[in-house]
Amino acid sequence: MIKTTFREHHLFTILFKYENQVLPLDRFLKEYFRFHKAIGSKDRKILCENIYSMVRWKGLLDYLCDEPVSWEARYQKLSQIKPTHFFDNTEIPLHIRLSFPKELFSLIVESLGEEKARFFCQISNSTAPITVRVNLLKTSRENLLKIWESQLAPTCGSFHTAIILPKRVNFFTLPEFKMGYFEVQDEASQRLADLVAVKPGQLVLDFCAGSGGKSLAIAPKMKGKGQLFLHDIRKHVLIEAKKRLKRAGIQNAQILFPFSSQKKALYEKFDWVLVDAPCSGTGTMRRNPDMKWRFTSKMLQKTLEEQRLIFEQAMRFVKPGGHIVYMTCSVLELENEEQTQYFKKTFLLNTVSSAFSTLPLDINDPDGFYGQVFVK
Repeated sequence: MIKTTFREHHLFTILFKYENQVLPLDRFLKEYFRFHKAIGSKDRKILCENIYSMVRWKGLLDYLCDEPVSWEARYQKLSQIKPTHFFDNTEIPLHIRLSFPKELFSLIVESLGEEKARFFCQISNSTAPITVRVNLLKTSRENLLKIWESQLAPTCGSFHTAIILPKRVNFFTLPEFKMGYFEVQDEASQRLADLVAVKPGQLVLDFCAGSGGKSLAIAPKMKGKGQLFLHDIRKHVLIEAKKRLKRAGIQNAQILFPFSSQKKALYEKFDWVLVDAPCSGTGTMRRNPDMKWRFTSKMLQKTLEEQRLIFEQAMRFVKPGGHIVYMTCSVLELENEEQTQYFKKTFLLNTVSSAFSTLPLDINDPDGFYGQVFVK
């Protein structure tokens, strides 16, 4: 029996248990650490780094390991190699060099072309930038930069509410977080929320609000006037959104639960409706590398159908002359440009300006997002 260290014991336990359940990796890790208090912050950090590296490079590691492949064998192989050294090894199929499942890699190539797809997949196997959004209802970017300058060495993002940090910290323990001065949010996501060009006094519906990330970014534009409604089919995320709204000091927002009797009375009342649609998540795989190994074409087809159904439901709330904004964190044409064309044709909508899209092709680039504004 091979003797393992404290960290290795938990590393292999986590990986084995994760593989035999359905939670996303980040949520599973959170639950595991919650039940294993003996694992200190330094050990957690190193465990997470190793686990994410192994999940990112699983495809290449499996190719290089002898059968039968195990997490122990992958761990040993990763300690012996540098995965990026295999990028130019043409004896290995390209999707394996980039550690992507063949089916998903083919779709990415169809959407981006092979050259961009190659850069995108390389970057997707790296660590994403650590970015926060300043809550302009409570402070300014300049003030937060000043508070953090000696302790965290922050820098300005290119968007006016974005601050980039050089290393991860426990945000939730910071007094500035507890005071509602900021939220953790990728810069591309901040820009995407900015597509909602709401004016004070207007009505906004965040139809797939989740725990409220986009709503929190939109609210400062409203200056406390008008109403912001947060809707989602998952009650537990709306309860979390309520806590975040309170911490951020947003008072002109209300939760719209999925079976609320109020919903029909709100048809054709909104100036802005936001559809942050469920998607493949291909634009955020640096943060969620496990998603690529769970991808199937059947799952994608189901997601495409769901996106159309959700958009149709959200359309009921847009008033004549109002706007609806379709958003994804995907880089796939099937979920983005092709859905845009479907919505235009099906609902006789006009697009407002060209679509918004970002694509991480460099280590410091924000995540991959897509957004299109339509007018009814």
